[in-house]
Amino acid sequence: MKRLRMMGLVLAMTCGTAASQQSTAVIEYAGMCDASAAAAISTDMFIVANDEDNALRVYRRGEPKVVKAFPLDGFLKPEADEPEADIEGATRLGDQIYWMTSHGQNKNGKNRPSRHRLFATTVAVQGGDVTLKTEGTPYRDVRADLIAAPQLEKYNLKVAATIAPEGAGGFNIEGLTATPDDRLLLGFRNPLTDKGKALVVPIENPKEVIKGTKARIGMPIEIALESRGIRSIEFDRERNLYFIVAGPTDDTGSFALYTWSGQPEKDPEIVKGADLGGLNVEAIYFVPGDKTHLHAISDDGGRKIDGKDCKKLDQTAQRFRATSLTIP
Repeated sequence: MKRLRMMGLVLAMTCGTAASQQSTAVIEYAGMCDASAAAAISTDMFIVANDEDNALRVYRRGEPKVVKAFPLDGFLKPEADEPEADIEGATRLGDQIYWMTSHGQNKNGKNRPSRHRLFATTVAVQGGDVTLKTEGTPYRDVRADLIAAPQLEKYNLKVAATIAPEGAGGFNIEGLTATPDDRLLLGFRNPLTDKGKALVVPIENPKEVIKGTKARIGMPIEIALESRGIRSIEFDRERNLYFIVAGPTDDTGSFALYTWSGQPEKDPEIVKGADLGGLNVEAIYFVPGDKTHLHAISDDGGRKIDGKDCKKLDQTAQRFRATSLTIP
């Protein structure tokens, strides 16, 4: 297999893949570094989460300044001594956007209940103004439901949930997407199976969950991503395919872009010719009505800017990168 290496990004070049693509320019957006989840809210605007705070920020593509920010502390109600919810996934389901936190421990393996949230928002754009409404109540028991599910017992998630998210066998959810039949799929960055496969787990009743109903956990799916975990997953209705950005379970290793049919018996295929420009991609999304572009957002908290980690800079100097891929 021939491999193409680009600024730390490794993408395999194979035959028989589902799509090929070209990247456009990398654009930088101001006001935050750790972009971790995103969704389109109009043909030219997107909303993005920062896993270092509990605010959602709106940007117009191609323009660096924040259009509007929506703090969610009052809605998410994090613990006073652990205010970070660690939002890692987003997806549109009907006219709402669902958001998922990591549900992991902190980097030292300590329990962080503030990171146990599944919630939904409705975002509207009218006359250039953006409004956001929170829906229902944040659901706090996804991790407990996953641990208790008999069909997941073999993955020993109870033990995983005591380990740091990026530790060997730790617990870390970073992917979230809606299915064509209105379920949610959770994509695990960690843990992998004993054969090095990534886990995808359905939530069968998301619309009821945000109204306080217990989550119904579906049957897990194991997918081969060359011992990578899932950083982002999004369904493309135009092609009836899931696009997956996969990367290391920790911070050492390569990224790759895949397509997947969603069928448990079929493994994903690496997309040939992809160029993500060396980005640390943690979010991908599609724009309704745009049949040719996949948009990618980079978590740049560890990126060096003027010799310092981006997340250590004053917020006015922080920025993250994004690009789009043209898909034939």
